Formats: sequence, structure tokens, C-alpha cells
Amino acid sequence: MEKYRVGVIGLGGRGMGHVHGIMTERDDVIVTAVCDVYEDRIAKAQKLCKEKKDWDVAGTTDYRALIERDDVDVVFVFSAWENHFPAAIYAMNCGKQVAMEVGGAYALDDCWELVRTYERTGIHCMMLENCCYDRNEMMVMRMVREGIFGRIVHCEGGYQHDLREEISMGAENRHYRLRNYQNRCCENYPTHELGPIAKILDINRGNRMVTLSSMASGAFGLNDYAQKKEKVNPDFKTYRFAQGDIVKTNIKCANGELITLTLDTTLPRNYSRNFTVRGTNGYFSENCNGVYLEGVHGEWGHDFYNNVKEYRAQYEHPVWHKFEVEGVKGGHGGMDWLVFDAYFEALTNGDVPPIDTFDTAAWAAITPLSELSILNGGQPVEIPDFTRGMWTHRRDKNHGFYALDK
Repeated sequence: MEKYRVGVIGLGGRGMGHVHGIMTERDDVIVTAVCDVYEDRIAKAQKLCKEKKDWDVAGTTDYRALIERDDVDVVFVFSAWENHFPAAIYAMNCGKQVAMEVGGAYALDDCWELVRTYERTGIHCMMLENCCYDRNEMMVMRMVREGIFGRIVHCEGGYQHDLREEISMGAENRHYRLRNYQNRCCENYPTHELGPIAKILDINRGNRMVTLSSMASGAFGLNDYAQKKEKVNPDFKTYRFAQGDIVKTNIKCANGELITLTLDTTLPRNYSRNFTVRGTNGYFSENCNGVYLEGVHGEWGHDFYNNVKEYRAQYEHPVWHKFEVEGVKGGHGGMDWLVFDAYFEALTNGDVPPIDTFDTAAWAAITPLSELSILNGGQPVEIPDFTRGMWTHRRDKNHGFYALDK
């Protein structure tokens, strides 16, 4: 196919960012239709596409109508979290290729229905987890595969991002996070570091996540923020938000590793995903921006802070070496561009996507499972095996340049 005819569902900040920075910048894509519940967003996207590429783009407020169009081959779902699975499943049932933005599922049944739809249609749904293609994550993945850290024992990460303004101004900005924080307490955004960690630990391909336990703090940050900021709805000063300020989730894996995830979005803090990989011979720490190796760094390890660049010369992932040579582009430091490169490469080659339906379902399932565990005081909850036992012997995997499995 010379150009993929693309339909875009969801034109908020993320969706418009992708239309502007990815879709209208690629040579292998033409946007033929866009969808949002807000007509002004549709008009804005149509205007952008016309000005940048001279595309006459159809618009609709009904995602089903977009999916059913004859001039849409590939569907991208960038809408609010609650629409990800319904839209993706509908697209697969209509015979359309589909990928969705990150975010957790609302119910375990949605994850199972996604898997059943793949099994019935043969169409994969790829979660566009861009952090799998960030520079440090790819370098560390290569180092793990080459045994540099020894046997991996513990991985940690999370979404640690001060979103108080975005959440509290959700009504004014028409942002879905507000209603989620009002009504749910869970690990609502698990995949930014779970994705790279899952690939490092061979989840769904020789390993799997078995159980999780989640606990949440009280919800105080948004009330305090409302008291400090006059522009915020004064009702939020005393509103009883459901979402705890800090959520900790521990995940035990079949091969013995422990994964720890942190959600931290309603207290003052710097941005961090706290990507950490611990092995028997050393570790990588995002917060220290360093690699520590036994026998290389001293007992106190002061010389390992900020030494990542020293290891790039030897362990830079080929994807990033090529990207640096050709010129980094796209949002979030380039990883947005790479995850779309990976998706379209798989489509062009007729290959399994590097993040397949089983990955999408397993990663997104952490949200409803964490909600159940928190509700029961941190009680461990079983994580389903969405591969139905195939994780022990799977042979289907991506073979492209952007592959994430060893």
C-alpha cells in the first residue's frame, strides 16, 4: 500500500498533537477522516490537514461511522480512556487495522473481549506505548539482553507527574481525567514504565505477570490545590475525590521478578518515570541517570551518577543509533515518532506488531485489577493469562527493525 488511509478518533491534546506532529509529517499516511464528540475540535483538525497537506478530511462525532468508512484502512484511537476498548474492538470487527493510545482498561471483561476479537478476526490491536522506544529504555533493554546486569530481580517505574492543574481544570478544558479522579481509585496510568519493563522481562513470551497488590493513600492534593488557586472550582476545596494521591502496585512474575509501579499525579513534584532495573550484577537508575556495575564502580558508587552517556557508545540500541544519524523528530524527545514507525513497519511487512493484543490486554488490565485490590485493602489479585498458556512456548513475534522481543 502506497499510503495508509487513516481515521483518527479523539482530537484532544494528544490526538491533535499526533495529527500535527506525526500524521501530517509522514509520507506513508493520508488522514481521510477524523472524529471527536466536540465539533470545534473536528473543524480544527480538518483545517490543519487542509493547510499542511491539502487534504479534504471528513468529520464525524460518531466513531462507528468513521470506522465503517470505505476510505479508512487504519484506525487510531486517541480518545478518552473509556472509549479505547469499545472503539478498538469495533474496528477489529469491521476488519480495520487498529492501534490505541495508552491508558488502563475499565473492566477486565474489556481486556478479554479484545483478545477474543483478535482470536476471531486475526487483527491485532497495538497499544502505542511510546516509552518502549525512549532512548534509555531501549539502551537498558539491550544491556539486559546482553547480560550486563546479571539476573534481573526487580524493576520499578511509574507515572510521576504533577497534573493538578490539568485535572482540576478538567471541566473547563474538557479533559477526561477529572471524572476519573472523581469516581475511581486505581493505578489509572500503568503502562509508561510497565511497557518497557514487560519487554525487558519477556512478559507473555517466556514469562508472565501472576499477581498484583495495590494500595492507595488518601486524596488530599486536589483539595489543597483548589484552596491555593482562585481559578479552580471552589467546590473542589472540600470535594471527596476518589483517586488517592499515591498508588503503589507490586506485581509478582512467574520467573520470580518483582515489578513496582507508582502513580503520583496530584502532589507537587518534578516529572519522573523512575525507570529502574535491578540485577545481581548491577542496575540502571533513571533518577540517578546512571548505570552501576559491580566491580566497576566503588563501594559507595558516587561515580555512577550521570554516567549514562559513557555507556551509550557501547550499548546504544540500533533503533536510536539510526534515529540520531537521520535526525530525531516527533514529540516526547522522539519516542512518539518511533512507536508509529514500529506500527507502520509491522503493517507493511504483514508482521505481528511489536506490542501485540496480548500485551495491550495484559498491561491495560492492571488498572481494574488494582482497583479491586485497593478496594480490598491491598489484597493480592490474580492477573489473568491472556495468552491462555501460550506464554511458555510462543513463536509468533515481530521480526522487524523495531522489534522489542528478544
